[in-house]
Amino acid sequence: MELVLDGISKRVGAQAWLHGMDMALHGGAVTVLLGATQAGKTSLMRIMAGLDAPTEGRVRVDGVDVTGMPVRERNVAMVYQQFINYPSLTVADNIASPLKLRGEKHVAQRVRELAERLHIEMFLNRYPSELSGGQQQRVALARALAKGAPLMLLDEPLVNLDYKLREELRDELTQLFATGDSTVVYATTEPGEALLLGGYTAVLHEGELLQYGPTAEVFHAPSSLRVARAFSDPPMNLVPAQAMAQGLRLPGGAALDVALPPGLQDVTLGVRASALRLQARPGDMAVQGVVELAEISGSDTFVHAATPWGELVAQVTGVHYLELGCTVTLHLDPAQVYVFGADGALVLAPGRPQRGGR
Repeated sequence: MELVLDGISKRVGAQAWLHGMDMALHGGAVTVLLGATQAGKTSLMRIMAGLDAPTEGRVRVDGVDVTGMPVRERNVAMVYQQFINYPSLTVADNIASPLKLRGEKHVAQRVRELAERLHIEMFLNRYPSELSGGQQQRVALARALAKGAPLMLLDEPLVNLDYKLREELRDELTQLFATGDSTVVYATTEPGEALLLGGYTAVLHEGELLQYGPTAEVFHAPSSLRVARAFSDPPMNLVPAQAMAQGLRLPGGAALDVALPPGLQDVTLGVRASALRLQARPGDMAVQGVVELAEISGSDTFVHAATPWGELVAQVTGVHYLELGCTVTLHLDPAQVYVFGADGALVLAPGRPQRGGR
């Protein structure tokens, strides 16, 4: 299905929950709504579903204006943060409920197929209260899939699960979405989830749509500092710099040779944590620092260092034991930097021509 939001805004009293935004969702693909708490993700989803009406703007489905159509007249499936299941029904009956409403044949077979896809077939005769949180959320997902709705909305469905379950379900959801026919909208606060799910990403901040496009494109070429901050985990390292004829001058007097358009003065250098390394490569520039924290997370080490550029965070592959207060040298390929202008707009991104370039 094609879902188009045309000039959507939402006000509650004197507060603007959503500012005017336009978005055309791509049918059969995953669209991720990425943003911090209170970015407007849930408000936007409720308007998509028909649970709320926009203050201004129109919602169109396959060219038909459905702005005033209530949710009961739309074919939408929605999964929330909470594990919403029918407590008096078994797992099998929970999954079967939308199938029976449609009068489908071979309900039992379809229930088992969905249960097997979500690895809950052994719980079909149990009640939701007898399941763990992760198992209950799988039941809710199976029921949503059973509905076969052309639009599926998932509002941070994994946020209340522990880390291991989140990782497990993320992988499974990616496979489920890839083989499904529904247009999926998935809300999350985590950049990593957006990258894993792929498709398209809309970056939201305080009710404003900052950027919308293919996920890889938004990640690799954030249109502004605000997008870069929202779509980076750990946060992108940001360093104040001065534009020169031959590149950038950084705090401490270091110079970075990058090609920039004329007319720039104060800019911000952006460096992703994964672009900083402990080992030098040909052509790298280096900055020395003092280790303030070395945090091991899985197979990576996050090194926090105080440097002349300010505090930098490096995401280094492997497990590295670094003593607090020791000296460390961080290495950077100049081709991996971002540059943002005084207005916050992207000027230069790795592998992309500069804005107003030469």
